[in-house]
Amino acid sequence: MRYPSIFTPIKLNQLTLPNRIYSTAHAEVYAEAGGMPGDRYIRYYEEKAKGGLSMAICGGSSPVSIDVPQGAWRPVNLTTDRVIEPMARLAETVHRHGMKIMIQATHMGRRSAYAGDPWPHLVSPSGVREFVHRGNAKAIEIEDIRRIIGDFAAAAKRVQASGFDGIEISAAHQQLIDQFWSPRSNMRTDEWGGSLENRMRFGLEVLTAVREAVGRDFCVGLRMCADEFHEDGLDHEVLKEIAQRMCETRMIDFFSVIGSGADTHNTLANCMPPMALPPEPFVHLAAGIKSVVDVPVLHAQGIRDITQAERILANGLVDMVGMTRAHIADPHIMKKVREGREDQIRQCVGANYCIDRMYSGSDTLCVQNAATSREATMPHVITPAKDARKRRVVVVGGGPAGLEAARVSRSRGHDVVLFERNSAVGGQINLAAKAPQREQMAGIVRWFDLETKRLGVDRRLDTEATPEMVLSEQPDIVVLATGGRSFTDQVANWGAKDGLSVSSWDILSEKVAPAENVLIYDGISAHAGFGTADFLASRGATVEIVTPDAKVSDDVGGTTFPIFYRRLYAQGIIPTPNFWLDRVYAEGNKKVAVLRNEYTDELEERVVDQVVIENGITPNTELYTSLKDRSLNRGQVDLASLYAAEPQPALQEATDGERFLLFRVGDCVSMHNIHAAIYDSLRLCKDF
Repeated sequence: MRYPSIFTPIKLNQLTLPNRIYSTAHAEVYAEAGGMPGDRYIRYYEEKAKGGLSMAICGGSSPVSIDVPQGAWRPVNLTTDRVIEPMARLAETVHRHGMKIMIQATHMGRRSAYAGDPWPHLVSPSGVREFVHRGNAKAIEIEDIRRIIGDFAAAAKRVQASGFDGIEISAAHQQLIDQFWSPRSNMRTDEWGGSLENRMRFGLEVLTAVREAVGRDFCVGLRMCADEFHEDGLDHEVLKEIAQRMCETRMIDFFSVIGSGADTHNTLANCMPPMALPPEPFVHLAAGIKSVVDVPVLHAQGIRDITQAERILANGLVDMVGMTRAHIADPHIMKKVREGREDQIRQCVGANYCIDRMYSGSDTLCVQNAATSREATMPHVITPAKDARKRRVVVVGGGPAGLEAARVSRSRGHDVVLFERNSAVGGQINLAAKAPQREQMAGIVRWFDLETKRLGVDRRLDTEATPEMVLSEQPDIVVLATGGRSFTDQVANWGAKDGLSVSSWDILSEKVAPAENVLIYDGISAHAGFGTADFLASRGATVEIVTPDAKVSDDVGGTTFPIFYRRLYAQGIIPTPNFWLDRVYAEGNKKVAVLRNEYTDELEERVVDQVVIENGITPNTELYTSLKDRSLNRGQVDLASLYAAEPQPALQEATDGERFLLFRVGDCVSMHNIHAAIYDSLRLCKDF
């Protein structure tokens, strides 16, 4: 009873939900050809149902009309009767575990790109282009309006026929309904524009058609924004008025409320708040909507902790709390809460790896949980090996790859020794967490730290493993996760060996003090380069960040790079894209960085106090090389088995303490990100 508000049942129309935590609609990018939810899609939601979630709303931005491109984020296709059967399988599957399921239906209007099947002419109220998606659109005609209203009704009938528990109509993120609402995108002078009453007409007619199609007892919700954060858009007071008028129609059973518009890169970053933003930044806006409506208000933005959710509910700010990214990180949150195992929850850190992948058209994955969306082959719960002998497993390296290898191997029932040369586990994540507004990355390490201790891994910190140490353990299996070192010596003329430049690691670890005037060369364009620039600027340095890429942090996702750019301009960091670092030389007590333009080959020079190199890592292979010839498998992974999620054939070989199996994971093979390092270890060690 530590969470009485969370476990107070709630009714949405005819549905009774046993708890008040749910998962909001998001673009999973799992649907199969034609927009059909297949086995992967179903298993993903089934895992949340197994974990005790009360309700999930799936299919973020699922289109109701055929003039919405079906490409980039592979939405569920609500435009055809073919979707009914696979959706019915999804509903039946999650219902077996007691979870309710709805789907979000929408028309994207201009919020898309025409260059994808079926290559449509996009529509918007006034033909105004959307900046983020490059959505060139025609001004919608009356005939289009009538057609799309009918499409919403037909889609709702399909959702109902599939056995789903309800439908959520989207009027958020500046999709077509709220494109009509907003004076920012609606400049019409006919009955569909001008006054607020006219601008609301389209949305009201959509809801009327949907309600007529599904009847009074089917649950229909409306997702809406509570403040667009644009001077020429809809503010909180106007959106409260819209919500009140919508509620008065009695056609809506709940409101799902978010903060911020999404038609610019900067506002888009607000919609799925990353770790740089404060917790629950827009709950006050949802509470504002709740103050003027008399149906339940649901809200999810930056609520990643179960105690947060309890406090928000207990204070009556909203009626249900969405913890969507939290359940991507750990789909078993509610089960663990009920069983008093809160300390075992793998808490979302707000890295936004999941959402940033989606915005690049890639499938949604979790930075720290490699089992999410791979439920057919990767277990969320590791169970002891059946009828298999206990092995002695030695893991070298306490970064994310090594920690996952130790956790999984120990969960399988084996004796596990973990060597880590530093005084704390975490590896490069500890450096990443030094960057301003990236501190919550440390939460990934915290969970692994607690789990390896809880499971009884023999952790030997401050111990740099030698071949002799490893062999003295008489291991059956050795997993090397020794990572890499900063790759500042890729180009001799960078001067790293001569002390003319230092690494980003040197700066973030505070091994080297920041100088006054600093040039950072970022050859990777991921998080580390900008994080180092921000770290330096926060300590008073004048910073220029140079990259050969088209823009600074070019490889950072759509909800993260705007946060970086807010910091860049606030801190006065000078961005210089399209330049390579040619060489560094000394001139008196200064350093001269010679830059080469990618497109003209012209050279420029910068006279600075310090040159910092961020060029990724090169693997540490020394221990691997010394152990390789002594191992039974010469350190080789059978790739066919690994990629098929099957046990390594070498596990059948007899080990005797003298001969052992040797594997490498993570950066000590080649530079990967955190997710890939963890996945390396999970798919290898789950069959030990």
